[in-house]
Amino acid sequence: MNIDATRTQLPTSTYHYWRLSKDSTNVVWVTIDCPDQSSNALSVSVLEELTEVVDELERIRPKGIVFTSTKSSGFIVGADVNEFDSLTDPEKTVGMVKQVHTLFAKIEGLACPTVARLHGFCLGGGLELALACRYRVALDEPSTRLGLPEVLLGIHPGFGGTVRLVERIGLLRAMELMLTGKNLDAKRALKCGLVDRAVPRRHLDNAVRKLLHATSRPRRSSIYEKVLHWPLVRRVVATVLRRQVAKRAPEQHYPAPYALIRLWQDYGDNRAEMFDAEAASIAELFVNAASRNLQRLFFLQERLKSIGRGTEFSINHVHVIGAGTMGGDIAAWCAMCGLRVTVEDREIKNIAPAMRRAHKTFKTRIRDRYRRLSVSDNLIVDLDGDGIAQADVIIEAIIEDLDIKRTVFQRIESIARADALIATNTSSIPLDEISAGMEDPSRLIGVHFFNPVAKMQLIEIIGAQNTDQRQLDRGAAFALRIDRQPLPARSSPGFLINRILSPYLQEAMTMIDEGISPVTIDEVAVEFGMPMGPIELADTVGLDICLSVGEVLAEKLGGSVPDVLRRKVEQGDKGRKTNGGFYKYAGKRVIRPKTQPSDLALADIRDRLMLRLLNESVVCLREGVVTDADLIDVGMVFGTGFAPFRGGPIHYARDQGVLEIISRLARLSQTYGARFVADDGWELIE
Repeated sequence: MNIDATRTQLPTSTYHYWRLSKDSTNVVWVTIDCPDQSSNALSVSVLEELTEVVDELERIRPKGIVFTSTKSSGFIVGADVNEFDSLTDPEKTVGMVKQVHTLFAKIEGLACPTVARLHGFCLGGGLELALACRYRVALDEPSTRLGLPEVLLGIHPGFGGTVRLVERIGLLRAMELMLTGKNLDAKRALKCGLVDRAVPRRHLDNAVRKLLHATSRPRRSSIYEKVLHWPLVRRVVATVLRRQVAKRAPEQHYPAPYALIRLWQDYGDNRAEMFDAEAASIAELFVNAASRNLQRLFFLQERLKSIGRGTEFSINHVHVIGAGTMGGDIAAWCAMCGLRVTVEDREIKNIAPAMRRAHKTFKTRIRDRYRRLSVSDNLIVDLDGDGIAQADVIIEAIIEDLDIKRTVFQRIESIARADALIATNTSSIPLDEISAGMEDPSRLIGVHFFNPVAKMQLIEIIGAQNTDQRQLDRGAAFALRIDRQPLPARSSPGFLINRILSPYLQEAMTMIDEGISPVTIDEVAVEFGMPMGPIELADTVGLDICLSVGEVLAEKLGGSVPDVLRRKVEQGDKGRKTNGGFYKYAGKRVIRPKTQPSDLALADIRDRLMLRLLNESVVCLREGVVTDADLIDVGMVFGTGFAPFRGGPIHYARDQGVLEIISRLARLSQTYGARFVADDGWELIE
């Protein structure tokens, strides 16, 4: 970013990561630019050099200091997570964190005004550095994101953020940001007081200069804020915060948010002690197993994001065929991502519910009225399918009927541009069966979304043996374009996620047939760490979809569909979308029946669920549905919510011990039959 062409480089500046320049008003601009990287991160080397920079600033005593970045991606994305693996000694980690505390305290104590000039990503340690400045100015564009997402990695802020964020925006708002890991755009950051100005690009430097000459001092705590920090009040507030966190993250699985609450409860009235306690607390969290597993998943996510990156594919127009729940939601999401979307179905009455649902989503998710109108204009009803001929991407999302799908793709192929990407959202039918009637079957790929589309980050990118690799690369690029993570998988019945999930769901329903309460089954799964139990998950996905997938898998792989599932669908109980399945639904509320006592031990229920899932994961690895075990782990976590703190099914199996898992499978197979026989693929698990 061109900041100020009139500035001159300071002759004493010979740094690798930082650049110092001075303008005509004796203001020094401190610019971070980590070479050969797309974004800036606070590695040990970067921080050590920043210490030298701050020492120089103290010597030259400028009239003002501006911290900024030249990277188009933003200011600073946080600490360098690549160095987290080395933080195995808590005592050394405490020392390292305290050095950063000392550095940021020096910045905070500089005699002249300091301004953080922020654009793009300003996260984690980057925001903590900005909080050490007297003022913050944010570029008011959608790409600007500010937050402290450390809790998502199993830790909490460690560079003073637990102290300075509370001081800056107040306890409750600060805790909400830190306990959820959410980030803010510039407008919301301004509203809560996190930044002092949020301005368009053309006004950014002027806003910085005005703040350098401002006479106002940073925010002071109100009487209300001071009361919240009284010892007795802190204890009550901390109890409330723990209860709120417990609804989504049990302490035995996710210790970081509770450590953060405890940190404030014990030291919230003593700034110096809280800095010291922050260092000790984060050092302990770094060696926690949950933290290590969450950090591992972060790197696996980054691996997914690298797939398709660099593929040239200009995407402006998406055509979706089928306006059911999945098709309509795919269309709405693509429109929200700035694409022109045409939606085709046989009759307007089929499209109307999807449009209503889409506009409701837009209203909930898009605060800016003008952007909401623009997104709404992107979503176009197209009964005649005229959009096929113009679309860059064409997605079929109709019912799981092979003959109908073949007919649809023959029509698409005859109309679509030669360079258009042709895709199916089928959840279970192998691609070579669908493409059998196409003149060029190599054009067809699978782009399997998960429900709910707006929340699930994963898309399976499916290829058959004859699929053109260029099409798969473009499919991955499409996933990245709509802010989703592509998981490459080989075409086979159920692909990866549904293939692994199906035995897990079937075992849950088999237990219902045996008289075990759905509530008990779900409670056991949630206790294991799943975000919801298998019964509620089946209701959420749709029991009709579960039945369709189950029938395809039973036909291709053997086995049978549980009778209770078939009965529910025949009765018209399809889950949430019909307000009734195994449970009843009133809006977002789940109405569960009273729990019936079970003669089966809870450990047996857990093993029956989880070991079928683990065994099928190994089958998929042996059959080469994906190329390696890491893709199974990241796919199951982000495609199904498999307990993230356990690191994925294969990683969990390794932690438990392969021989132990095989032994438990043998015991279950003796009691319940051949479906629990350990697969030969366990020999592949080290």
